[in-house]
Amino acid sequence: MTTYYSEYSKAYVSVDCIIFGFDEGHLRVLIGKRQMDPGRGEWSLYGGFVGPNESVDEAANRTLQELTGIRHLYMRQVGAFGSVDRDPGERVISIAYYALINVNDYDDELRKKHGVEWVNITQLPPMYSDHREMIRQARRIMREKIKTEPISFRLLPELFTLTQLQRLYEAVNGEQVDKRNFRKRIKEMEFIEKTELIDKSGSKRGAYLYHFNRSAYNEDPNFKL
Repeated sequence: MTTYYSEYSKAYVSVDCIIFGFDEGHLRVLIGKRQMDPGRGEWSLYGGFVGPNESVDEAANRTLQELTGIRHLYMRQVGAFGSVDRDPGERVISIAYYALINVNDYDDELRKKHGVEWVNITQLPPMYSDHREMIRQARRIMREKIKTEPISFRLLPELFTLTQLQRLYEAVNGEQVDKRNFRKRIKEMEFIEKTELIDKSGSKRGAYLYHFNRSAYNEDPNFKL
């Protein structure tokens, strides 16, 4: 073992995962009661410490897979959180990531096993340390991403109505959009394709179902909503 940097104090490095889902017209985040000290019993994001032989990205991927059982979730780094007093136990620097998941793809038994819940982002309880700030910054980044990348389709089922898509955009941005202008813009996007299938769960007349064409999106360098 080397003795490099022995004159400097040591710090722990952790990852915290902000997992967004969309359900019943609301943007939700997956949180649970903290099961360790300090902060036992407080609402918290799901996370863990970075192992000695893994990168921070690898640690975040491992943490997400442990929690959801799903591989290769859409994941992006939010940033580093390193206030000196953010953790009353030790000096801990956390790298926050946000991930997107279709709520229906998440095994509810696994959710119960980990003791986490889907909570409406507008109704977050007081949370451990700076976890609410992590969520706030992740949502801000997602608001910008959704304008230039089709990340919304990672939160929706494979087939969706235009009403579902509009409600998702409204939930992410926290404000209503004009229905006529929104649908006009969506119909100009060749990578959002109308199918012949009709969803009649909302009315007798029903609404056409759409799907995302990834190949068409890759050919559209000018996408912006």
